Amino acid sequence: MIDLTATNIKDTDRRLFQINTPFRNFCFTAESEREKEEWIEAFQESIAETLSDYEVAEKIWFNESNRICADCRASQPEWASINLGVVICKKCAGQHRFLGPSLSKVRSLKLDSSIWSNELVELFLEVGNENANSFWAASLPLEEELHMGASPEQRATFHRRKYRERKYRRVLGSLHNQEQLNQALCAAVVLPDVLETMSLVFSGADVMCATGDPTYSTPYLLAQRAGQRLQMEFLHHNKLSDFPKLESSSETSSPSDAPSFMDGFLYCSAGPAKATLDRRGRDDMVRRWCTLEGGFLSYYENERSPMATGRVDITEVVSLAVNNTETMTRAGAVFMVETYLQSDRVFLFGAKTQETQQDWVQAIAKCFVPSNVEAMLRRDCELIGRLYFKEGHDLYHWRVGWFALEGSALYFSSGEEESTLGAMQLKQLQELTVSTHVEGEERIQVLLMVEGGRTVYIHGFNKVDFALWHSAIKLASGTDGRALSNQQLSKKGVPIVVDSCIAFVTQYGLCHQGIYSVSGDPGRVSLLLGAFRQDARNVKLHVLEHQLEDVADTLKTFLSQAEDALLTKELYPYWVSALGYVYESMSPPCVFISVFSCISILCRVQRCSHINQMQARDLACVFSSCLFQTEGQTTPEISVVQDLITNYVQLFGVNEDQLKQMESENSFITRWNDKKDTTVSQPLSPTMRSDELAESTLVTRNVVTNPVDLWTTFEVIENGELERPLHYKEKVLEQVLEWSTLDDPSSAFLVIKKFGEHKMADTLPGTIWEQVKFKDGSSKLLSGHKFQDRYVILRDDKLLLYKEMKVSGARVCVCVCFVFACAFSFVWQLNTVYSSHKIRRFSVFNCSPHSPKGNPPPPPPSFYLLILILKKLETVSILTHRRTHFPPPHIDTHTHSHQTEKCSSM
Repeated sequence: MIDLTATNIKDTDRRLFQINTPFRNFCFTAESEREKEEWIEAFQESIAETLSDYEVAEKIWFNESNRICADCRASQPEWASINLGVVICKKCAGQHRFLGPSLSKVRSLKLDSSIWSNELVELFLEVGNENANSFWAASLPLEEELHMGASPEQRATFHRRKYRERKYRRVLGSLHNQEQLNQALCAAVVLPDVLETMSLVFSGADVMCATGDPTYSTPYLLAQRAGQRLQMEFLHHNKLSDFPKLESSSETSSPSDAPSFMDGFLYCSAGPAKATLDRRGRDDMVRRWCTLEGGFLSYYENERSPMATGRVDITEVVSLAVNNTETMTRAGAVFMVETYLQSDRVFLFGAKTQETQQDWVQAIAKCFVPSNVEAMLRRDCELIGRLYFKEGHDLYHWRVGWFALEGSALYFSSGEEESTLGAMQLKQLQELTVSTHVEGEERIQVLLMVEGGRTVYIHGFNKVDFALWHSAIKLASGTDGRALSNQQLSKKGVPIVVDSCIAFVTQYGLCHQGIYSVSGDPGRVSLLLGAFRQDARNVKLHVLEHQLEDVADTLKTFLSQAEDALLTKELYPYWVSALGYVYESMSPPCVFISVFSCISILCRVQRCSHINQMQARDLACVFSSCLFQTEGQTTPEISVVQDLITNYVQLFGVNEDQLKQMESENSFITRWNDKKDTTVSQPLSPTMRSDELAESTLVTRNVVTNPVDLWTTFEVIENGELERPLHYKEKVLEQVLEWSTLDDPSSAFLVIKKFGEHKMADTLPGTIWEQVKFKDGSSKLLSGHKFQDRYVILRDDKLLLYKEMKVSGARVCVCVCFVFACAFSFVWQLNTVYSSHKIRRFSVFNCSPHSPKGNPPPPPPSFYLLILILKKLETVSILTHRRTHFPPPHIDTHTHSHQTEKCSSM
């Protein structure tokens, strides 16, 4: 048996501790550090009990509100904060000590009897926990209250928010600056209302402020002159307190309010962690006492350890990753924070609660994020940091910018003064690719993102940092669940699967009898829908690979299985009474846009019902079950969809231009369908290129080609007067749809033509000239953007452009190499085209000879002009990419932009 009177406890090693008595020393070994701490705490309580004096405690408890802890409501609290005027339990007293003596001076009611003067006891009786909390916990939400069984981490978070951040305090609305606050304090100390004085001091009033009276120069002296003993006692214990001043405080929290000093228990990795990006679980996390001060995050063996076991320089942090879901560790479930440094090292920290995690994230981010981009910290970011980036307007210089990822939105700023906060919606990316660039002697990985009209390149400070951002952005831009807003979206905000299927069916099925009513193959539909859900951005529908019925069924199946139905019965009265605009305001944007797209295609199909035999009622019967997500068709649902189709223009506010555009596109498709009896059917997919069209047309017509033949696709407009070759990578359908802007769209068509290269090479003259039709894309404001007659001479590798034949000096002199670089940027049209002569050719749409049979005459000079330019550059092969498969010519961006500017200035 050990007599604990006049003994002390000494913590010696990780699991060792000593009990020193006046007669003998005892050494004990515990099985774990946790067990050692529990034994030391039990011995200290026993020793304290032998020294306890209950007289002070009994006096303080005379006030009923002091019988429960001011913070966690534990009964019989035996500790107090003498400057805050609150009585607290032992567990909360430990957290008050961590706040520091400048905020809370902790004393025992039983052990520190010498400090408890009559005035101090009387002050605690006057104030009491209830009155003190009327200031400190005036706006404390019920769900954030601290309970007796709270963990140390929860207690640390609560006390930091209550006393350091003053999150729940009562705001003194009538005082607007520090001077008014100090004046109010001087007026309050001469009165008996000590609660008013406490509110002023805790709000930031200066206890040592000048009173303006040389004799009674401080508020303490004013209280002494007025004989206010309790005021004097309170001011005495707060003369060294350091509460935030009024200018630096705010009624609303912001990143600037985040403390630059933090402490508390966190779970840390034993050392620098490997960046595996695997957050499923960690076995090397240990509980450590951590402090954030002076730009360094230090961690200790425990809160009493004098030496840190490790530290992180926050200025070296380049990225901060926050995991908002629990991660299982050996110590239990924690919320992880990952810090990525410039030196390729990664440190992991975990908090027991998400509130504690957020507090640490705000404090750490404040240390390395500049103040002019702190608006990012107000967002619930999963990833924040700095990266090298460049935007579309300046693709030559890398800059350091600040990025924050929140959900599927990527925010970024250059960090410069007056810089705006940019945002990219990752679900709507048109391109997301990684490539390797050479910067000096270093090879770096660069991530390209294209969204809307914005192009952004980024790369990290190191490979680990880049891998983190690439993985996070790729995940955020992908499909996440079956809700419409979680799908990969088009530029219009419609799920890509909906947009692609509608475009495909419109192009190939508008004139198909019974479109949407014919079922596809379930197996193929399932595979196609799975591909869209995995990565819709990279699914390309091709008429040679996908059946019309399968694509139509894929659209209907997707709408049926989406989490949020496009239509609901409850909103039908709103559509009828408010013409659909109420529905737009009550639905997420992607849902309304998807409804608009679906009803738009149904209206388009219905307008061609004389061909496809699908009236509004028929379409409503097919789509009602998938739009409402019901198993069967019901009369009310069919009527709703029929109403939407019939009143599409009024319900969705379709203007006259949009309606004309729909009719124009429909006329193209139906016109082609009317001619299908006299032509060879040659469907165009949305992604078909010029070389692919030439090849598929020749295959369809069973045309045997010779190695010396060159084939390409020409666009012919103005009833055959103007013609140009399409670049082999040019998408044909996009160009065809441009015909809707022509005065007479029916005068435009495409031509596949063959040239004999070896014959041309023998007959090309050295110098040629010709009258041509010319249009410079840069001069859109001149001559109504029309083709103009120009006289052209090709001589000595130079192209001379004259305004008219008799002008002595050339208007423009262009090097042939420049013509090559811009061959498909300028629009060259020849007024005397090769096709106007008697050469046998095939049209994509009628596949029949345009001219009488017979041997063609020699080509006109204008044809030689075009071929000679290409021959001199050895690029005739680009006209027959189908046969040679040469890569496209490389055009240097710097040279091209410089030459273009030079040409424009002539």
